[in-house]
Amino acid sequence: MLLAFMMWGLAVAFYLFGFFHRVTPAVLTSELMRDFSLTAAMLGNLSAFYFYFYAGMQIPTGVLVDHYGPRKILSIGALIGGIGALLFAFADSFASSAIGRGLIGGTVAVAWVSLLKLSTNWFDARRLGMVTGIALAIGTMGAVLAGLPLRVLSDAYGWRNVIGASGFIALVLALAIFLLMRDDPSDSGFDSHAGTSPQLAQPSVLSILKGMAEIWRYRNVTLLFWAQSGLCGAFLTFAGLWGVPFFVQQHGLTAKSASLITSGMLIAFSCGGILLGMLSDKLRKRKPPFVLGGACVVLGFGALYVAPDLPLTMLVPLLLLGGFGSGSMVIGFLHGKESAPLRLAGTVAGAINMGVMVGPLVQQPAIGWILDHYWGGMIIDGIRLYDMSAFKLAFAFLFVWVLTSFVALLLTRESNCRQYRN
Repeated sequence: MLLAFMMWGLAVAFYLFGFFHRVTPAVLTSELMRDFSLTAAMLGNLSAFYFYFYAGMQIPTGVLVDHYGPRKILSIGALIGGIGALLFAFADSFASSAIGRGLIGGTVAVAWVSLLKLSTNWFDARRLGMVTGIALAIGTMGAVLAGLPLRVLSDAYGWRNVIGASGFIALVLALAIFLLMRDDPSDSGFDSHAGTSPQLAQPSVLSILKGMAEIWRYRNVTLLFWAQSGLCGAFLTFAGLWGVPFFVQQHGLTAKSASLITSGMLIAFSCGGILLGMLSDKLRKRKPPFVLGGACVVLGFGALYVAPDLPLTMLVPLLLLGGFGSGSMVIGFLHGKESAPLRLAGTVAGAINMGVMVGPLVQQPAIGWILDHYWGGMIIDGIRLYDMSAFKLAFAFLFVWVLTSFVALLLTRESNCRQYRN
């Protein structure tokens, strides 16, 4: 068991690194807009470069993990991700910073899918919901570190030095993964929980395309792809970028105070992943806990759209509820895995994780475009200020996406925690 947690822990560490970089723009909006002369739309695009590359890598990553195994894919990912972080840290233009963000996103894309593959191999199926939830919780701590701690460290040492240090840590992690990780217990003389030892083969272009095409034949995979794009994607869009500017500009908070709220949402997100994942395992059902979480997201983001000017004593608890509900996304991966043949587990996980990323990929720049379109012309210290009506229109777009995603979730079929059989 200790060995299993060591393998799992190496993958979780890289997932934490990825989650940290996923949301770093949220508390660095002022610095990024000032240093690179960005509008809201440009800031949204800069942040979304992470998601562009992340989403594009998801299904190929799943196929590659199925063929090559997590160790090789994770070690290469951590290496390139560290290089990307260093490039972003010392960029001198929008273009070079975007390339750095893209390299990070495209390589940390392998973390979650590899983690799911390792968990399937190293842990009993009855513990997968709990283990997956804990992994999400630990990974989310990376996003929490990108909240108030990043704000404090950036004020003390400069944002470039802090981001650069994270890149160096990723390079060390790449070496540790390459030297210590094993893909399956059978590699260390133990029995595999996957049932058989993984047969790793060289993937051909044809096999990759076949795997990518085949997964969409399974109804739940397609529905869960869209469900994740709104129920989790909207959370990442708000907590990961636009939440801090909203609270600063519309509720008069400092960046540190605003980052406390978004960090609270991220903590609620991790708690939701653990508790709803455990509930799913206990009930031996996937859909009811996922629907419960989705309903919480609808309530939270419904309040953000209908009454964004609510007193913070009322608005913040509703947003925390939405963050908690978004944590149910962990169930979506298990639900998807059980809805298609096990041999496609990595590819299915990639497809569903791509859904998570498609949300912010579109939503972050779209909200920036809406804010710019309805901008009143006010600039202070080189930073554009937007009024409440512009934010409300942006949140209307976000809420409609959440609703359609919730409907997709309702249309899924229960797997009863049983693996699909041909």
